[in-house]
Amino acid sequence: MKTQRLFQIIYILLNKESVTAQELSEKFEVSIRTIYRDIDTLSAAGIPIYTTQGKGGGISLLDNFILDKSMLSDREQNEIIFALQGLNVTNNNEMEDVLFKLENFFNKNIHDWIEVDFSSWGSSANKKNDFSIIKDAILDARLIKFDYLNSLGEKNERIVEPTKLIFKVHSWYLKAFCLNKNDYRTFKLARIYNLSVTKEIFSPRHPKGKSIKKDNDSNLGWIEIKLKFAPQASYRVFDEFKIDNIEKNDDESLTVLTYLPDNNWLLGYLLSFGSTVEVVSPRSIRLKIMGELDEIKKKYC
Repeated sequence: MKTQRLFQIIYILLNKESVTAQELSEKFEVSIRTIYRDIDTLSAAGIPIYTTQGKGGGISLLDNFILDKSMLSDREQNEIIFALQGLNVTNNNEMEDVLFKLENFFNKNIHDWIEVDFSSWGSSANKKNDFSIIKDAILDARLIKFDYLNSLGEKNERIVEPTKLIFKVHSWYLKAFCLNKNDYRTFKLARIYNLSVTKEIFSPRHPKGKSIKKDNDSNLGWIEIKLKFAPQASYRVFDEFKIDNIEKNDDESLTVLTYLPDNNWLLGYLLSFGSTVEVVSPRSIRLKIMGELDEIKKKYC
């Protein structure tokens, strides 16, 4: 959200004498051109912000600048507080302090509007704490150690430099530099056990153009697949596939043409739909499904 980024830029400049456009670009994960547009926007709004060139130069505020809450509309003030409340679900004590100060600064008393539980149903208390532990380790740049269960059921200990938490298709993942593999890996949080934070601090890396592999999951690329779903599977189809890839048939069934990762995950994903899905093509996937069903049938005959 641009308004939140502008406010954060002001907050950073209030606490630092000078900062470079490159530093702001990396922090907010936007281009340097976008940062300069933000600076122009702040200047147009009357913020005494200026830039200096050359060695030791950067972006600064005039020393006597005091943030005036009137520069933000009532809606913008609410949006900032709402955003901070959303971030506060990670149980960050510093965020609570910032939220308290801003609510008083804006003279607002807005009740929490969001509740997020990062754990799955039935998770233990330890699992529920993993998210906060990893988040703090990322912010503090500390190595973490854990046992990881890969997709083949093999468990091994990992020591990693945590970089980012990612939510993708109903699951949380950790992006990290794995010291065991000497490369970047993506770990599924549900497969992490015995998590602990070490005392060792690392210097964040800045990978460029490196692909992030899922740990120990075969990655053969993506495959075009055509699926036909029974009407009772509609609630999942519209949740999990793009609307442009879905075609409704005369009998109320749904046909989906999409690309899915051609790896160990695919069969389990398709089987999770039970009898409500038919793989129309490719034939290779149909044969794999038939083989898997034969193996399942043997266990119950």
